[in-house]
Amino acid sequence: MKIIERRWIWYSISIAIIVVGIAFMLIRGLNFGIDFRGGTLMEVNIGKSYDVEDIRAMIKAHNVDAYVSQAGDNNQEVLIRIASVPNDDEVQAQILNDIKEKYGIDDSAVLSIEKVGPTVGGELTRNAIYAIAIACVLMLIYIWIRFEIRFGVAAIIALVHDVLIMSAAVAITNTQINTPFVAAVLTIVGYSINDTIVVFDRIRENRRKLGKKKMSPFELADMSIEQTLARSINTTLTTLFTITALYILGVPSIKEFALPIMIGLVSGAYSSIFIASPIWATWTQRDAMEKAAVHKR
Repeated sequence: MKIIERRWIWYSISIAIIVVGIAFMLIRGLNFGIDFRGGTLMEVNIGKSYDVEDIRAMIKAHNVDAYVSQAGDNNQEVLIRIASVPNDDEVQAQILNDIKEKYGIDDSAVLSIEKVGPTVGGELTRNAIYAIAIACVLMLIYIWIRFEIRFGVAAIIALVHDVLIMSAAVAITNTQINTPFVAAVLTIVGYSINDTIVVFDRIRENRRKLGKKKMSPFELADMSIEQTLARSINTTLTTLFTITALYILGVPSIKEFALPIMIGLVSGAYSSIFIASPIWATWTQRDAMEKAAVHKR
């Protein structure tokens, strides 16, 4: 297995995806949802059992983004959060009229209507960025102490790679970005670093066992990847099957979380094998060559 020798192929694939994603962001922009654009929150008492999918279909007919969820005693109330649009009041009135006609209710069933801003989504995004930054620093320190600085830097680069790939993917597919996307990014950061540490731990273990044998960092990394490859693939696939089922069978709010997770799982496994390990091997090989050159002088 010559994964490390082909590292520029793996780097090029990742760079190409990220560049295409950035191009879509610049040309079309990101598809921010209700959490980031704000909107209107309506609470309506249907007064009887109802199918939430029927209300979602009514709202979809007006071509607006909305969250719909059941509430109240026996789930007889509905919460509707509609994204801001140029003609908010008109769209809101049309949706309410559709609901009233379908379920035979009047104005007294409308419990509340209020405008909501994007502050929650913005605050969550800032907190998520802080959380990722703090986590990266702490992970770098831990891996530096537990392994060595080269492992730590390579692992953090792989995490940044995963976040960029997820962002590029949602830009290319025009997937709506709400708070579930932020949660998915945080989830993948934890998942990806675990997969990377497994490979690095095997590299360290093999280096100790084969300390007296002449083996280059490239050969050592290739051997370690080969030994952990089956584990990485099996773990990723079993998790991916579960998330795919959620994506296929879940409601729209679940799909907004599941799709980035699916992309992140594949990206995390890819970066652990094809990004983090080659970066460590290249850096270690370069340092070894520099030390050898100094000794020759």
